[in-house]
Amino acid sequence: MTTQQTAVEKHYLMSPEENVQRIVKTGTVWFAAAVGSIAVVLGLLLASGWRPALLTGGVRLLFWVASSLVALSVGLIGWSGCPILEVDVPTADRNKSRTMQLGTMMFIVGGAAALLAILLGPAR
Repeated sequence: MTTQQTAVEKHYLMSPEENVQRIVKTGTVWFAAAVGSIAVVLGLLLASGWRPALLTGGVRLLFWVASSLVALSVGLIGWSGCPILEVDVPTADRNKSRTMQLGTMMFIVGGAAALLAILLGPAR
C-alpha cells in the first residue's frame, strides 16, 4: 500500500462543493428555526409581563451577555446559509463550516444561559 492509500479518504458528500451546497440549503432552515424559537420564547415572556428590568446584579449581566451571544449566533448562522461565496469553494467550505458550527454552539450556550438568568430572576 502506498501512503496515499493508507490516508483516510473523504466521502464524496464531504467534498467542498457538496458541503457548501448542504450548508447553504440547511443554513436557511437553521436560521429560520433560530429566529422562530427566539420569537416564540420572547413573545411568551413579554406577553406574561416579564421584562429584563426585573433582573438585578449578576443575573441581569448574565442575561444581557447571553442575549448578545444569541444575537451574534443568529448572525453567524444566517451568514453561513447565505449563498454568496467570498473567494472560492474551498475557502467558503472552511469558513461556512466554522461559522455554522460556532453559531450553533453559541446559540445553544447563549440560549441556555439566558434562560438560566430568567429562571434565577424574581417570580412574577
